[in-house]
Amino acid sequence: MKTFTTLFFSLCFVFSFSLYSQTIITELFANGFSSPVDIQNAGDSRLFIVEQNGVIKILNENGTTNTTPFLDIDSQVSSGGERGLLSVAFHPEYATNGYFYVNFTDNSGATQISRFTVNATDPDIADVSTQLNLLNIPQPFSNHNGGCIEFGPDGYLYIGTGDGGAGGDPGNRSQNLQELLGKMLRIDVNTTSGGNNYGIPADNPFVSNASAYDEIWAYGLRNPWRFSFDTTTNNLWIGDVGQNSTEEIDRVSILTNGYNFGWRCYEGSDPFNTTGCPNASTLVFPVAEYPIPPCFCNVVGGYMYRGSMYADLQDTYIFATTGDGTISTLDAADTLVNHGSYGGTWVSFGEDVNKELYIADISGGIYRIQGAVLSTSEFNLENSLIINPNPASENIKISTVQNNKLNAITIFDIKGNTIYTEKNISILEKEILVNSFSAGLYIVKVTTQNGNQISKKLIIN
Repeated sequence: MKTFTTLFFSLCFVFSFSLYSQTIITELFANGFSSPVDIQNAGDSRLFIVEQNGVIKILNENGTTNTTPFLDIDSQVSSGGERGLLSVAFHPEYATNGYFYVNFTDNSGATQISRFTVNATDPDIADVSTQLNLLNIPQPFSNHNGGCIEFGPDGYLYIGTGDGGAGGDPGNRSQNLQELLGKMLRIDVNTTSGGNNYGIPADNPFVSNASAYDEIWAYGLRNPWRFSFDTTTNNLWIGDVGQNSTEEIDRVSILTNGYNFGWRCYEGSDPFNTTGCPNASTLVFPVAEYPIPPCFCNVVGGYMYRGSMYADLQDTYIFATTGDGTISTLDAADTLVNHGSYGGTWVSFGEDVNKELYIADISGGIYRIQGAVLSTSEFNLENSLIINPNPASENIKISTVQNNKLNAITIFDIKGNTIYTEKNISILEKEILVNSFSAGLYIVKVTTQNGNQISKKLIIN
């Protein structure tokens, strides 16, 4: 059995780093959160940060955090290990109905899916009294709770559940269609049926099967901690945590259903316990997989990058691992590239309203994901930033074409580590000594006093 250090799992793998692949940069955006485990937006500039203890906080676009929580259900939440308030999902029509949904471990240890409504007069506070419980799933063990909920492009709510815990799925729950564990569930929150506070989509695959739960959309998952939808392709991406040997990334189209991802018959593409299992030809195997040893860290499913800021990240699936702080990518050809360790204990990704990516460190930080190659519009702005000389070896002078005063300067290496930072400069030109920098590629990010943010590559000889 595997566990997080404070929350979940851990992972390590070694691949070659290609200088011609995307360069991932992480920039600290905000800090001071208590075990942040999810990042979501509600269709506006705010980010909603889910804390494991049962609190959701609002992170504003300027990096400040509201003092008053958006939601506080700490008294209802059993938190610790793999349990807690684990995710939030905003209704596709949140702007008009104010509905949002949470996945948490209740005080009995069960998984609870509930709906809340935002306060009628204050968009920064939820009305706790509006709680409507939709689904309660008992958990036989304290681990493998899943935890992710997301609205799909079809408007239905998808719920990822783990196999119920222990190790090796001792109850064979993932393959059992009379269990809700080890599944991808799909429900209609806009209607009710059968005495439930939700309905069943008519095209769910097992609605006519008396021996299966109607809520099941796919099965054979071990612990799909994080999944996401790519609305450009209608693909669902799942990071499914492995048992002993293999971590996996799954990708399927939401235009069909009834997928069997193979656990506990297979761990990744390797046989695990094939007793009584269906033919392998009927299973969905990972689009990418990699070995767990030597550090026994675990996959954190991410997102296809669909933002506009970084040209080199386009058509790239970005995911991470806990334990070793690794961030990795899959390109359009499904080539897996390890970009190395960034030092964080990563637990979740999130998108802002512009589909730019963020990543949460369980220790309390929220980081922005950036690339090294800017979009066309950014390139045009890049030309307004002057770095002289470039390449450099001793010192550099930084200024702008428009002679705008410099407010802040940060220099990152290609792993996203901050090498130099200075704020509140308020001068037209800044000279920086760089003779202590190792030879290589760096990113210089400048904020001017008129609010422009400009990034440019710097080469140190």
